[in-house]
Amino acid sequence: MPRIITITSGKGGVGKTNISLNVALYLASEGHRTCLFDADLGLANINILLGLQPEYTLKDLILDGRTIDDIIIRDYKGIDILPGSSGVEQVANLDPSRTQELIGALSQLEDYDFLLFDTSAGISKNVISFCLATLELVVIITPEPTSLTDAYSLVKVLSMNGYQGKLQVVVNQCKDFSAAKSVYNKFRGAIQKYLGMQVYALGVVFEDPKVVEAVKQQEPLLIRYPGSLASQCIRKIGQKLLDGTDEELSSVQVEGFWKRWLGVIQGPLKLKETGQKPSKESEENNEQG
Repeated sequence: MPRIITITSGKGGVGKTNISLNVALYLASEGHRTCLFDADLGLANINILLGLQPEYTLKDLILDGRTIDDIIIRDYKGIDILPGSSGVEQVANLDPSRTQELIGALSQLEDYDFLLFDTSAGISKNVISFCLATLELVVIITPEPTSLTDAYSLVKVLSMNGYQGKLQVVVNQCKDFSAAKSVYNKFRGAIQKYLGMQVYALGVVFEDPKVVEAVKQQEPLLIRYPGSLASQCIRKIGQKLLDGTDEELSSVQVEGFWKRWLGVIQGPLKLKETGQKPSKESEENNEQG
């Protein structure tokens, strides 16, 4: 059974997809069978980042009866990629028999060691469904104030909907370790104080011009610039994931994940607290430093 990890963020532009891709490549380089699932169901960011043009996507699996083998991109530099697409929200309207067929198809992803989900940014139902379905969540933040407030809002929605998994944080685009530590402590403090949730530091990725160069060349950073500062950071994050293997978290059945995901997609979701005045935590998160 694979270890399932969802990687998300409160806002776009924080480097989430880049980190997801390169962590997946690192895990594969260490001998672990890894599948990266593009769960950005609007833009399909992984396709854009790598210049891929898949013949079929998740939408074809859900609506047109294509199989996992039809849509999956095999052995891209050592990993498999399952391309996302727009229009997947139509899964909410599937009849029970088709829903069961879909769960059966998606459950074929059982043969990996790692199954990584790269969501879109924000607090849409698509994002929340993948987050609530997983027991291991990685939130990407940066020193930018809006990154922190939006990430806090995301975690708050998860808390309101009963999230019980492990919440880990990567601080991206930092100048140095001191700045990263300050950003992490600020974010963790707000989460613990106002939501009562534990937050764990997974790592930091420092500012590095090689990241932009790799994106321009549509090549993974870890492969194009393996000796770069950011690549070194990525390897440390990947190794920390490997070192922190939790037996309870790593024994999750893929079928159970997809049942939880569909349960959220097809059911009601609490997105905000009604009748609430602007909160103190929002004010604190808007303060920089």
